[in-house]
Amino acid sequence: MFETLSDRLAATFKGLRGKGRLSEEDVEATCRDIRIALLEADVALPVVREFVAAVRQRALGAEVSAALNPAQQVIKIVNEELVGVLGGQTRRVRLAKTAPTVIMLVGLQGSGKTTLAGKLARWFSAQGHQPLLVAADLQRPNAVTQLQVVGERAGVPVFAPQPGNGVGDPVQVARASIEHARTKMRDVVLIDTAGRLGIDSQMMAQAADIRAAVEPDEVLFVLDAMVGQDAVNTAQAFLDGVDFSGVVLTKLDGDARGGAALSVREITGRPIMFASNGEKLEDFDVFHPDRMASRILGMGDVLSLIETAERTFDIEQAAKMAAKLQRGDGFSLEDFLHQMEQVRKMGSLSKILGMLPGMGAMREQIESIDEREVDRVAAIIKSMTPAERSDPRILNGSRRARIARGAGVAVSDVNGLVDRFGQAQKMMRQLGKGGLSGLGALPGMPGLGGGPGGRGRGGKGKSPDKKGKAGRSGNPAKRAMQEQARAGTAGTAGTAGTAFELPAELKDLLPPGS
Repeated sequence: MFETLSDRLAATFKGLRGKGRLSEEDVEATCRDIRIALLEADVALPVVREFVAAVRQRALGAEVSAALNPAQQVIKIVNEELVGVLGGQTRRVRLAKTAPTVIMLVGLQGSGKTTLAGKLARWFSAQGHQPLLVAADLQRPNAVTQLQVVGERAGVPVFAPQPGNGVGDPVQVARASIEHARTKMRDVVLIDTAGRLGIDSQMMAQAADIRAAVEPDEVLFVLDAMVGQDAVNTAQAFLDGVDFSGVVLTKLDGDARGGAALSVREITGRPIMFASNGEKLEDFDVFHPDRMASRILGMGDVLSLIETAERTFDIEQAAKMAAKLQRGDGFSLEDFLHQMEQVRKMGSLSKILGMLPGMGAMREQIESIDEREVDRVAAIIKSMTPAERSDPRILNGSRRARIARGAGVAVSDVNGLVDRFGQAQKMMRQLGKGGLSGLGALPGMPGLGGGPGGRGRGGKGKSPDKKGKAGRSGNPAKRAMQEQARAGTAGTAGTAGTAFELPAELKDLLPPGS
């Protein structure tokens, strides 16, 4: 969603790098580019003015002029101001002192309230709570049925005493749900209310009546992040009519410009508490302003990636795998399949890679990743017998043809997987046996040996001849450069060493055979 903004800001900061001192003209040009980037991202004009004014004031101050690297200092200022615009600190849900905690969802029709209710219920369940979904949207056709389906997927019960489709009193349903939650020992009540295609007095009056009847601990305004500038007007209308305590952004995986996320908190003064970035129930998490600012500036979101991995991977299984590698037991296709399935649970590969720092410059390559390739690899491995997964060396021609037929792929695909896995298995075995010293056998690592581009011990590159000279090039100019390089290396080998070789003095300190 923030790709356009990220690209514009990256281009702006690229022009600052390499400058030892920033003049006032440089700061003004940077602020002008930031203003254009924010306006193109559909950020509200009052927010843009305040943001640019704050950046300009700080950039012209002593913290930049006295900095060793002024360009990085400006980036730091923009990052801090973005964090402030997005809310500063992470806002947590206020739980009631006496159960149940009542949370009311409000917003326009189509903003994703019902699906979000299921995501929120699943999130509370993962936190150790016992949530209850309440079908108080009795206006939209089949809204009650939809919530029941979502609740079943989330594994959370739904309180729906009225059929909906225009029948029933939503205020009475919301009021009765509190007592029902106490009876069923449910400590969190999530009330899904009705929305409209636009703001009207009837919807606001109904939402206000429900709030007065249940006195919720939190009122969350569900905002479609793809709405754009109109999101600010809608949020202000709900703030005046119902008064919400927090915002939930939905559809952050869309292709809109993201101005709503940067505007709603600054305009309403209410924090963004949760964010939904996909259609699956697990595509939902707490909103962290500092992490979102890092994503916008192309710095990645390593903390969220770590948290996702911790929720997904089995710690005990990971420890067993690490111990297996340390013992040098090898790495089988069964292990590879298990690890691949665990990674898939974290989400799409493009989403995972997008959380890594510096991946903004590789966005096109990341977006071109074929997620189906992972499924094809899994199908090939699952078409093998347990013995074949443990020892791919037994795969002869007939076995590979059978596996290809079972997976619905070509034999060349099976051959490619086996070849690539053989290289990975060798690397894992070397790492398990010798730690960093095992890198000497990594294939294709220049300077580390063990493959094309390397001439270390056991490598398959050009081996030295009897006189200690590598193979000479047939190009006279290139051969002269090679001889000059060898002469320079020979003259300094006793003191400095090469980039991948220890000096002779240090080698004498190592144990024999090192």
